[in-house]
Formats: sequence, C-alpha cells, structure tokens
Amino acid sequence: MISHTKYYVSAVLLSCCLLGKAQNNPISIGSDDPIAAMLDSLSNQKMFETAFAKPVFPKNNKYKFTQDSIPKYDDYTYQARLAKLDAVSPFDLVYNEHVKGFINLYAVRKRESVSRMMGVAQLYYPMFEEVFDRYNIPLELKHLAVIESALIPYAKSRAGATGLWQFMYPTGKMFGLNVTSYVDERCNPYKATVAAAEYLKSLYDMFGDWQMVLAAYNAGPGTITKAIRRSGGKKTYWEIRPYLPTETQGYVPAFIAANYVMSHGPEHNIYPALPRKTYFEVDTVIVKEQMNFDQLSQALDVSKEEILYFNPQYRKNIIPAGGNSMCLPKNKIGIFLTNEQEIYNAINAQKQEGQLVENVEEIKRTHTVRSGEKLSIIARKYGVTIADLKSWNYVGKKGLKPGKKLTVYVRVTKTEQSKLEIKSENGSDKNIASVKDKENKQLANNNSSASDYVYHKVKKGETLYSISKKYGVSSKTLKALNNIDDNGLKMGQSLKVKEKLQ
Repeated sequence: MISHTKYYVSAVLLSCCLLGKAQNNPISIGSDDPIAAMLDSLSNQKMFETAFAKPVFPKNNKYKFTQDSIPKYDDYTYQARLAKLDAVSPFDLVYNEHVKGFINLYAVRKRESVSRMMGVAQLYYPMFEEVFDRYNIPLELKHLAVIESALIPYAKSRAGATGLWQFMYPTGKMFGLNVTSYVDERCNPYKATVAAAEYLKSLYDMFGDWQMVLAAYNAGPGTITKAIRRSGGKKTYWEIRPYLPTETQGYVPAFIAANYVMSHGPEHNIYPALPRKTYFEVDTVIVKEQMNFDQLSQALDVSKEEILYFNPQYRKNIIPAGGNSMCLPKNKIGIFLTNEQEIYNAINAQKQEGQLVENVEEIKRTHTVRSGEKLSIIARKYGVTIADLKSWNYVGKKGLKPGKKLTVYVRVTKTEQSKLEIKSENGSDKNIASVKDKENKQLANNNSSASDYVYHKVKKGETLYSISKKYGVSSKTLKALNNIDDNGLKMGQSLKVKEKLQ
C-alpha cells in the first residue's frame, strides 16, 4: 500500500474530501477510499471466515448498549479520550476534523472489519510489542499495521507493496526480506515486523520526531525532506502537512484514529471477533525437508486454510527444504515433533512410489538486460512469469533499461535423485553417485555457455578459497562466475571455475 523510499510513489490515494470545511462536521470519506477498500477486502477473505467465530456480544456491557447500537459522541468526548492517550504517548495524538473523519470510518461504517482486526490483533499485537520493545520504539506503532494492511499478512497493493507492513521489493531486500518463487518473507509476520522496526528506527534517527517518521514511512524520506524545504525549514508534521502529497496528509490522521478505535472499541459497542488461536497458543518449528500443505494437512489433521493462515509467506503451498519455519497451533506442533521422522519417511515413500511428481530447488541467476529486451522475453527464456520477475525486481514506470541486472530464480527438478537417495538405504551408493554426477552435468548444460568452462564438484569441507587455490583463480572470480557469496557453497554443487582453453 505504501512505498518506503524516495524512489517509489505511494499506492495509497486518500480522498481529498478529508479536507473538510467545518470543525463540527464529520469528514465523509468516499466509497473508493483505499483504506475503506482495504477493510472491505478483509471481510471478503475466505481465510478469515475460517479463522474466526462471531464476535461475542457481552449482554451486561458496562455501557448498557443493545447489540445493534452504534454510539456517537460529541467532539469534546473524542478530544478528551485522545488527550488521555496522548498523555502517555510520544505521538502528538491531536483531535481535529481529519482525525474525526477516520474515526467515523472505523467506528461507524466499517465496524465489522474493525471487529475482525481486533481479533487478528490478538495473534499479532503481542509479537509486534515484543519486537518494538527490543528496538526501543513506541509500542503504539503496532497500530500502523492496521492502516497499512488491515492486519492481512499477504495484503498486496497495486504498486506491489506486500505484507503486514507493506514493503516494496527493494526496501524489503534492504532490510533482509528475501523473495523467491516459493517464499516471500515480506509476508512472514515475524521477519517483516523486525524489518519494519529497523526501518522505523532508521527514520527516527533521520528526523527525530515520530509523527515525521509516520509521514516518511508513507511517502519516503526524500519527500519529507522536500516538504521541510518548501515550508521554510519547519520540523513538525502539522507544520509541513500542506506541502505533503494528499495521501500523506491523510496518513497520520488515519493512524491517530486507528489508535483511538483500537483502544476504545467497547465505547463504540465494537468487540473482537473470537480468533481460533491467539499469539500464546501457537508455536514454530524448523522444517528440514520439503513438504507441501496437502501432506501436512494429512499428517497433522489440520486444514490447508489454517496452514496458510499461520504461514502466509509460502506462495505455492510448499515449504521448501533448507531450514524454513512452520507456524501452527501448539498441539499440532507437538504432534509434528513427536512424529517428525515418520512424517519425513512417509513423504520419501511417496517420492519412491511416484506420487510426488517433483522435488524442486531454486537457483538464483542474474540476467543483464539487453537492448530491446522486454519482460515477456526474459520470462520465457527462464521459464518464469512476468509477475515473478516483478516480485523479484523493482521495475519502474519507464520499464527496463539496457544494462539493468535482474534477479531470476530458476527451478531445477530433482525427482530422479530423490528416488535413488531412498534406494541408498539398500546399499546402492554407486547408483546415487552416478545420478548425482548426471544431475551436475545437467545443471552445467542448462547454462548456455557450459561447454566453455571447467567445472568443479564441491566436496565436504571445501571453501571458495581452497578451490580458487586449486585452480589458480581468485575467490572473486568464482563468486562472479557462479553468482554466489561466501556462504553460497553446498556439498555436491557444480561450480564454474574457469574458461576452457580453446
């Protein structure tokens, strides 16, 4: 929904009708407002239908409301409640016509969506608070995810910003969030929250004011710096607000309103939808072998929808091998740990019987754009989609320029190898070796220039330095030829080491 650097324009186009004329008239927000649309999308998510029960309405509520009552208050009441929140907050939680417009959106028009967000908050807010406390940033920033994504972990804006904290690909990459064909860490609730905390802290180091941090999170620090210049050097959000883009002018009022409504739900007769599980009822475990959601569903007697709900980072209902985490209710994690080896054995048995058609890994490639090349041409060349290329790389409105380097993840099928590895339990090690050699040769042949290079198969304990010495080349050359870093070596990997003499 947002862009996180000066290079990207926010996808949030908040309605101009926020700029109301009268202090005592609530600001009406048009039906096409992006925050309203985002809240609508929450109510339409099938995953959330299965994740929640109906809100529990307390008949003996302290305010004596009936179930269908929609309370409304005067400006003085809103102002007094926000003043109490402001007294214990580093934010300037003011009340004005712009804030009132968003309070009306949350507390009147989108009450059901707010109820569901209050339910989702029981899963995510404790984790947000734990991370933010570690980074020594205000805990109120947990409400930022409400206006960013409506607490939908796989939310995606038209501009490509993704996840609870709406990271664009380059900014996510900058803060350690990787995106491949199978995993989008921007949708990993914990990793994305850590990245958001690091980014918010860096913005505070830049501006020294949390209100300005919010504006910079939305519009990018470059836009805020320009607004400061245009304002004649003013340093607070409300002073530079007239010089900001329209969407950023509404962003901070929306944050203030989210703070208010998430803190004063009962006063508006809004109660949390009952989540199936809260933060304290789930746990995570590292998965050692590749498995898909169907296999997990069968093994643990849990629906695929619930697996997706707790693991939104997996894009194709597959958890790849290589130490990826899985989050599930604690009782299901307990079953998994108790029967972990049996589950792996059952999956391997499926491979042996041909029930699992492929076991894939992804190899990272770098493609240098040539003159006249389009995304469609590059996608066909590597057997990926245009959407994949856009998710791995930032492609601006001007399109591709010659010389631009694109990240591409190429899928490699390993079904035959997997079958023979299972046979190794019967002693056919020779066959395994021959198949692995065959696979390494195939990997080499997949490269258009394979016949022009000498290859080395990585052995246990070898390093880039030891291999470079063996062949009389530099470690830097090996990294460049194979597009890897110091931690990129794997035993059995086939490396280009140097060009063959012609």
